[in-house]
Amino acid sequence: MNEMVKTPNFWRRVAFLTLLGSAVLLASACSTRRVTAPAPVVDRSKPVSGVKREPSQDAPGFYTVRAGDTLYRIGVETGQAWRDLQLWNAINDPNTIEVGQVLRVVPPTAVGVAAATPSPSPSVVSRPLEIPPGSPSAALPNPSTDFAVVWPASGPVTAAFDEAKNKGISISGKAGDPVVAAADGRVVVSGAVIRGLGNLVVLQHPNGFLTAYAHNQSLLVKEDQTVRQGQKIATMGSSDSDTVRLHFEVRRQGKPVDPMAFLPKR
Repeated sequence: MNEMVKTPNFWRRVAFLTLLGSAVLLASACSTRRVTAPAPVVDRSKPVSGVKREPSQDAPGFYTVRAGDTLYRIGVETGQAWRDLQLWNAINDPNTIEVGQVLRVVPPTAVGVAAATPSPSPSVVSRPLEIPPGSPSAALPNPSTDFAVVWPASGPVTAAFDEAKNKGISISGKAGDPVVAAADGRVVVSGAVIRGLGNLVVLQHPNGFLTAYAHNQSLLVKEDQTVRQGQKIATMGSSDSDTVRLHFEVRRQGKPVDPMAFLPKR
């Protein structure tokens, strides 16, 4: 077969096709560079919308919500009734606090700031604890005075106070044994509201004291109820525990203190 004769027109067509192919490759490369261009920088230093960031978490009288917190737990940690926290922070639903939210944990007048919340409804009114005349708790003159309490259960102590590992003491017993109020007080928590503590009762006492009674079988008092020292408030159980026991705490201004420093010697 004779070789094809390469005429001038043939070479012009080759040159044209080569130039067209180069233009297509260049356009494709430019398009690819546009797709992979760096994304615009987003400024994430601004606070998240809807989350209160002021005042600073270091400001006295305020608490910054952490993961796992509930209004009940914050109340125990700061020595306040959760209903008071709800009132001071104008919280409609106590289950809707958010991580990073800054809450007031002292009365507005305690830090020299006028209350900015609407008039409280009867369901969240914070009223002073009414102590009957002559009761032991009424005699406490100041927060530094020893807190006169009675034993909340009759069993032996099986776990001692350790500020790092155990914020109270454990008292053993049998299911159904009585649990009594260590001192006159007002019930600020009654229910299974803090994970790990089971059926819990927390009493608020004068001079910034709280007592907590955990792992109960049944609860015999309701929130906002006033109780007397020695009054039966629960029965011992094993809720959220692998053994029947009472976990008993004493807190002063929200800080755990050794209950043995206040309990009478047996």
